[in-house]
Amino acid sequence: VQLQASGGGLVQAGGSLRLSCAASGRTLGSYDVGWFRQAPGKEREFVAAIRKRNGNDYYSNSVKGRFAISRDNAKNTVNLQMNSLKPEDTAVYYCALEGTGGYYYLEYERFGFDTWGQGTLVTVSS
Repeated sequence: VQLQASGGGLVQAGGSLRLSCAASGRTLGSYDVGWFRQAPGKEREFVAAIRKRNGNDYYSNSVKGRFAISRDNAKNTVNLQMNSLKPEDTAVYYCALEGTGGYYYLEYERFGFDTWGQGTLVTVSS
């Protein structure tokens, strides 16, 4: 399976971007999908996830209320709508596909991921 994140770019603080995660060889609607980000010199951060079984979504405190994860099953993508962007949101954003490679937590929910796509760079200027 190959995952590809797209939609990154340069935006001013307060602006919006919409990231998209596409998969080849898998139907994303059959998997939990997550978004991670990694800023220069910082550890990878788990920021959003969506469940396959009920579509429930989960967010880190750092993005809750500003970001929204959703599925577009017709296009076989999972999107991350990012609003009210801040300079501290600057990072490479990666999508991840459900698996047993490692476990991660959001809002006390446990998610397992084992496949990460190529990231997309988001730069927020002040």
